[in-house]
Amino acid sequence: MKSKTVLSWLDHPLVPKVFSCLFRGYTRETFKKDLFAGLTIAVIALPLALAFAIASGVEPSRGLYTAVVAGFLCSLLGGSRVLVGGPTGAFVVIVYSTIERHGYEGLVLATLMAAVLLVITGLCGLGRLIKAVPYPLIIGFTTGLAFLIFSSQIKDFLGLPLAQIPADFIDKWTLYFQHAPSVNPIALGLGASCILGIAAMRRWSPALPWGICIIAIAGIVTWVFGLDVETIGSRYGALPTSLPAPSLPTIPLELERWQALFPDAVAIAVLAGLESLLCAVMIDGMTGSRHKPDCELVSQGISNAASVLFGGIPATGAIARTVANVKTGARTPVAGIIHALVLLTIMSLLSPLVAHIPLAALAAVLIIVAWNMAELNRFFHVFKAPRGDIAVMLTAFGLTVFVDLSFAVQMAMILALFLFMRRMSDKAKTLQPISADIDMSIPEGMEIYQLRGPLFFGVADKIRDLAHPMRPSPHVFLLDMQDVHILDASGMYALHEVALKCQKQNTHLLLSGVHGEVYASMKQFGLFTLVQPESVFPSTKPALEHARRLLFAKRKEAELTKKP
Repeated sequence: MKSKTVLSWLDHPLVPKVFSCLFRGYTRETFKKDLFAGLTIAVIALPLALAFAIASGVEPSRGLYTAVVAGFLCSLLGGSRVLVGGPTGAFVVIVYSTIERHGYEGLVLATLMAAVLLVITGLCGLGRLIKAVPYPLIIGFTTGLAFLIFSSQIKDFLGLPLAQIPADFIDKWTLYFQHAPSVNPIALGLGASCILGIAAMRRWSPALPWGICIIAIAGIVTWVFGLDVETIGSRYGALPTSLPAPSLPTIPLELERWQALFPDAVAIAVLAGLESLLCAVMIDGMTGSRHKPDCELVSQGISNAASVLFGGIPATGAIARTVANVKTGARTPVAGIIHALVLLTIMSLLSPLVAHIPLAALAAVLIIVAWNMAELNRFFHVFKAPRGDIAVMLTAFGLTVFVDLSFAVQMAMILALFLFMRRMSDKAKTLQPISADIDMSIPEGMEIYQLRGPLFFGVADKIRDLAHPMRPSPHVFLLDMQDVHILDASGMYALHEVALKCQKQNTHLLLSGVHGEVYASMKQFGLFTLVQPESVFPSTKPALEHARRLLFAKRKEAELTKKP
């Protein structure tokens, strides 16, 4: 009995996957595979953590803090077996722009707000809903992010002597062209050599971790030949050898401060949740496992909060590292936990060596990451889709590049929703006249229409059109609603207008096939003040019989009126 209770508890949507993996036959052989995968992923994650931090406008040490703290908690508390968390390219733009507008403390506050949103979303069981984001939108803002990451690396790739570059895309490239004569040929040559080396390594030795290999070679070459290029140490000084103590930011009392940070918090929450869940879905397809979306959202919230409290930046599921984790044999979240501990060990023992890494080499690594992230073949393939999907993608791409990431996601989602409603209303056969598809003939003086599909605000106008004067006005008007299972306030108000118009025209309005929930909603809305309950029927045939009686009574009344 106790065993069944434990197994049932392990399958709970909010219980982390690591517990079910450890309590269901975790063996020494499994640990060996997790250990090898964790060591490999740590080597891959090291240069990316440094590069993403620098690209985000913060010290490289903050990238290491994020990879250690968030990477550890994402695996310990997450809902996926092999997902690896940490700093990713998706956050580069939003982190950079948030810090530029609100400072690092503003980023911490926005991330803590985002963490609360993620935890609430997971606890409310909305993990499956957050994945309902249109594919063109994802492709649009992902390609836009890749384009911005590439643009942010031009300064270090060319070795331009610029203290700071603007966040605005046009201003950034204007500044680049203005300082084109100041290109450092050594930095350019080193960066170009790194890109060629990465391409060759991926072509002929794909099993090697190209990121750490190429920056290690570039660091050795820079140190041995004394190349005149900027390194991590020359720009940022010595790297720390341990994690800092956690600290809380100053909590602002002004409402305006929270209002200014809220859009950034929403963008961070959406990116963290969406990226991690998409990563988990993709890995499920590769491994045949099933992730827990609500648990994953809660873990992302906790991981992000802990990351910034320890001096890091926002984090999410890292697709490239997670795929590498699977391909190197990882079986459980233990591999992700090991990867975080190995990174902490590297930070403690090898920080002096990391300081010799040239920034041009890191820029080359991020340019390759941006190229992989862009997936231009998918971007151009969307142009074969309907025009509405193309509009969503281009909106997300254009606003991401030229305006703001959070604004781009919001506007593209709104556009996608409007397009969806339009397609639903265009395709839905909401209102159809009935004539030959019923067994009984329709008596003269009567009109019958059938409502099909959900009656919501997107299609309510089609029903409201019936409220226009009917020429000639029928004595009985029947609406068959047996196929209506969803009725919102807009649909009820449209029916209200029809009922009011029938009342003014002295037309008897009958309703047939009204289901229980729809009937209760209509009653609560007060629709039966215009439509009497005795005018509501379970099906069309009894409604027609009642209509015949009404028409017969009408004819009798007319005959009596004609008599002297």
